[in-house]
Amino acid sequence: MRKACLIVAEILKRLEEHVQPGVTTWDLNALSEDLAARQKAKPAFKGYHGYPFALCTSVNAEVVHGMPSKHRQLKEGDIISIDFGVMIDGYYGDAAVTVPVGSVSEEARELCRVTEDALYEGIRQVQPKHRLSDISHAIQEYVEARGFSVVREFVGHGIGQQLHESPQIPNYGPAGKGVVLKPGMVFAIEPMINQGRAEVEILDDQWTAVTIDKKLSAHFEHTVAVTENEPDILTKG
Repeated sequence: MRKACLIVAEILKRLEEHVQPGVTTWDLNALSEDLAARQKAKPAFKGYHGYPFALCTSVNAEVVHGMPSKHRQLKEGDIISIDFGVMIDGYYGDAAVTVPVGSVSEEARELCRVTEDALYEGIRQVQPKHRLSDISHAIQEYVEARGFSVVREFVGHGIGQQLHESPQIPNYGPAGKGVVLKPGMVFAIEPMINQGRAEVEILDDQWTAVTIDKKLSAHFEHTVAVTENEPDILTKG
């Protein structure tokens, strides 16, 4: 899994370097496929439940599962979530980052900062003998204290020989519930945080989720292993 996750981290870093005004989300998808092929890794999302692309590119009010398009050109001031995974040697890695396009508003920067910080608040709970919902609770508490809202419809998940494994990991809920964490467990933790209301809707493409009020959304994700001691962030390059 570490091999798969390091490939994901490396490719996301390269994609992030290519995010700039004028680039299309189609360009980013093509680059992700090329980089995965060079590593002899299989893009995890392509063909998954019929999804036709290697990369999810969610811009501004798009929460998750935004589909790359030749017609979607990034503009100064946008934010874009790039979500990517690979499978190699029978194991998966999965991660996401939200990237500013050029100079963005203070509000957009704050949303991204809080979402990434919330991810790390959740990761801090990945300790032996903690409960699964301790992760969820830490994320929700951090986000809502700063005036943002947590998306309910999409959650983190176990990961290993399948892209999505049990258990599901919501980004909200009370602490002290769910399975007891044990060394060897691996989770994809991924807060999706909205600037306005928590509710989302799915567009006609049947994939892209957008905020109901069309305000901004951000998304960060790491694949994290439970160890005897500190959490091991496998997708941290």
